[in-house]
Amino acid sequence: MASMCLAAACNGTAGTDYPEWRWSDKEAPEDVFVEPNPTIADKGWKNITDEYAGLPEGLSIYRSPEMLQGVSAVAYIAVADLSMIQWDVRSIDDPKLQGTRDELRTPSQFYSESPAPVMVNGGFFYAEGGKRYSASVAVSGSRTYGVNINYVSQDWVTMYYPTRGVFWQADGMPAAGWTYYANVNSHYLYDTPAANSWENEPLSVPNANFPSKAAAFAAQTAIGGGPVLLKGGELRNTYSEEMFDGSGGIMCDGRHPRTAIGVTPDNRLILFVCEGRNMTEGVPGFTTEEVAKILAETGCTEALNLDGGGSSCMIINNQETIKPSDGAQRAVASVVLLKAK
Repeated sequence: MASMCLAAACNGTAGTDYPEWRWSDKEAPEDVFVEPNPTIADKGWKNITDEYAGLPEGLSIYRSPEMLQGVSAVAYIAVADLSMIQWDVRSIDDPKLQGTRDELRTPSQFYSESPAPVMVNGGFFYAEGGKRYSASVAVSGSRTYGVNINYVSQDWVTMYYPTRGVFWQADGMPAAGWTYYANVNSHYLYDTPAANSWENEPLSVPNANFPSKAAAFAAQTAIGGGPVLLKGGELRNTYSEEMFDGSGGIMCDGRHPRTAIGVTPDNRLILFVCEGRNMTEGVPGFTTEEVAKILAETGCTEALNLDGGGSSCMIINNQETIKPSDGAQRAVASVVLLKAK
């Protein structure tokens, strides 16, 4: 942050009376930098917005300090003032869990089709039988391109029906929650997850009244993933309830590259990405709990973990930030982007 002193004090003029100037009724001088997100700067994040030419007003980029949560870190956040910046989603078209022939694309390939100043990888996905499947919600312009998977199993005999995380926005501020897709007419949104566990028998299939009173899921923009990290200002990290801790899970208790999305009470959306798996020597990545704490420290009160590991990637003006742990960008099913309104 730039410093400033009044002329009399800088000149060493003793005994000079001058009023204390807090800029309450005047604009700050042009050569004084006023940090747009002081909470983030106070936590040691460095504002590097000027390193990227042409970013729209209302969009800031920060690089992490060398340590976060007591761990060596290489991480970036994009901070968007939602009064000036719009967030959106691009995805393969698989709205009914039936698969698609749409090709997976790297973030840079998505960028070539739909340029945006900031882009990160989105939700989970898989490929099988020559088709690609979106395993996470994806909504853009009120149109559904993907939904959260609605059953899981470790032996394909005993089936579980988890509610999984979503970050969504309709008319108000973005929020995190949990969804269950039964069919095109029964897509539910909950404010609490079904308390499933691999150690217990499966719970009932979610419906309009279980695990809580549901609302119809209707979003203008949304991205799915999981687990929910923050809800209502509380650290949740509901990976057990969302059943991300079994075989084929996402190793929530291990340190890996991660991608996440969150929002602050003053309407700033935050995209987070961190490097891991020692792509930079000594940088392991973070657990989902550590990511939740990092986002809480930046001011987020609602947040969702997105796909991570080899999928984690943030591009700014199509320039990579972290080193992808696959050695190159992975082709993914969806991306979240930020652009001027």
